[in-house]
Amino acid sequence: MSNSITIDGKPIPFSEGQTIMEAATAAGVYIPHLCHHPEYTPHGSCKLCNVKVNGRICSACTYPAMDGQDILNNTQELTDDRQKITQMLFVEGNHFCPSCEKTGNCQLQAVAYHLNMLDDHFPLFYPTRAVDASHEALMIDHNRCIFCTLCVRASQQKDHKDVFAISGRGLNKHLIVNAQSGLLKDTDISMNDQAAHICPTGAILIKHTAYQVPIGERLYDHKQIDQVSLASETLKHDK
Repeated sequence: MSNSITIDGKPIPFSEGQTIMEAATAAGVYIPHLCHHPEYTPHGSCKLCNVKVNGRICSACTYPAMDGQDILNNTQELTDDRQKITQMLFVEGNHFCPSCEKTGNCQLQAVAYHLNMLDDHFPLFYPTRAVDASHEALMIDHNRCIFCTLCVRASQQKDHKDVFAISGRGLNKHLIVNAQSGLLKDTDISMNDQAAHICPTGAILIKHTAYQVPIGERLYDHKQIDQVSLASETLKHDK
């Protein structure tokens, strides 16, 4: 007998060692997320993937699938919670989509659309954050960092360079680089590193590439994030 869980009443098979997120993705069930990536160690920081497992709230990207779990994913309560989390991510940074070169390719923006987020709801913080354009090929706009740690994990686990880390807590939390100067130009990051391309927002950008793909012709301009996410993550799992 194969192991199975149920998500919103639908039986979902899983393999031993899979998380709820992995089992759901393999079965074509989208669970919203920003910090999850199938190639890297689960982190559970964004909390968008919270689901209700047998009445208990758990992070789908870190919680193991176990036989007999009754999981709720697509409920109004969870959608409302995810929308609030996304709104807080917007107001805690400076995410002004019309003026951001990542618009249309931004996962944060696409998740907001998916959750039908129509406004920020909360007062904007308008934090003062630096832009590091010191590197010849890359730049960091700290205004758009959501501390998902994807660049940290990619640099450690894929590039084997440890370029990035998160320092501080609360309002003092910030992305740092592995250089005494604190500048990206003094690290050994390369434009070809996975860490340079994995950011879900416009925090890490490749220079001299802005608007090469016109607005209106970008990834999420014509596809919903659930379609893109399920297709890309299934492909990674199959490799």
